[in-house]
Amino acid sequence: MPSRVYLDWNATTPLRPEARAAMLAAYELIGNPSSVHAEGREARRLVEDARASLATAVGGLPRNVVFTSAGTEANALALSPGLRGRSGEPVRRLLVSAVEHASVLAGGRFPAESISQIRVTRSGLVDLDHLRELLAGGPPALVSIMAANNETGAMHPVVEAARIVHEAGGLLHVDAIQALGKIAFNINAVGADLATFSAHKIGGPKGVGALVTAEGLAGLEPVLRGGGQELGRRAGTENVPGIAGFGAAVTAALQALPEDAERMASLRNSLENGIRSIAQATIFADDVERLPNTVLFTATGLKAETIVIGFDLEGVAVSSGSACSSGKVQPSHVLSAMGYGATVAQGAVRLSLGWSTEAEDINRALEAWRKLGNTLLRA
Repeated sequence: MPSRVYLDWNATTPLRPEARAAMLAAYELIGNPSSVHAEGREARRLVEDARASLATAVGGLPRNVVFTSAGTEANALALSPGLRGRSGEPVRRLLVSAVEHASVLAGGRFPAESISQIRVTRSGLVDLDHLRELLAGGPPALVSIMAANNETGAMHPVVEAARIVHEAGGLLHVDAIQALGKIAFNINAVGADLATFSAHKIGGPKGVGALVTAEGLAGLEPVLRGGGQELGRRAGTENVPGIAGFGAAVTAALQALPEDAERMASLRNSLENGIRSIAQATIFADDVERLPNTVLFTATGLKAETIVIGFDLEGVAVSSGSACSSGKVQPSHVLSAMGYGATVAQGAVRLSLGWSTEAEDINRALEAWRKLGNTLLRA
């Protein structure tokens, strides 16, 4: 029986061997990283090595890296009303693009009445003109725009957004969770004041995330209070094995990045050409720069749930554009924000590739799609 094909890398990735080895070694340690004895110092060394690895990978400083339980917590920590803008005045508003992850759309600790959504274009990119309108004439704002969308793969113009936000005296948060390990990302080159990351999107363990801030950021208020861990920015004993795995994964991902990105882009293009040749399909955001590994498409007359199940029965793991925690397929809020109707938003299917995806995996996915087309579209 042939092995299954995994094409849901944007949801989560396999554990890299380097991360597994680092975690197993960390599990052998006894010490609490906050303890001053030798055992504690050894655990602390692993945490600080991982902190340095992530900082180096994204152009930050180790002292500005805060480890969290996940990307969701990192986003919640970043969305802090206590932050001080470029003028030193606290940010009083939160502006988020309409296609953000649910953890950003929730607004962190900002009151609901102070949150506004930034429109996106038909291609799924943040509307910079609308951003300018929202920033004009109001108090300083924190703006949150993801580096790349988890559904469409569309890469937002975050560098230009940073310039606009800073000119208005505000701050920019970039959710770079999907970008890390797929494209080059440098917090300083982008102009981000805060950026968030997640280990399990790059071959690290689930349940570990990080917030990286620009030097000199003031006013960050912790979500979890208690001990003085993470320089007082996030209370709770650090997950030493998870953090060690994160550090090892980010190092491995960055070392392989240029080659992996080029190979994934080639495979993605072959996948898209095959999808179009088998049945009439719409591939979203294909007219803008996208992540090299992501395909979001829909076929007229088919629901996402039907397609996802059909692929699964053929041994290919894919996902719908958006799914709730219960596992039921929901209309994509991303496609709705892009101006597509409910029928289209309910029919989107995402295929996402990773570092071990091979041409044979693409061939098997296309064969599964061919079978689905024959049985469903021609029924």
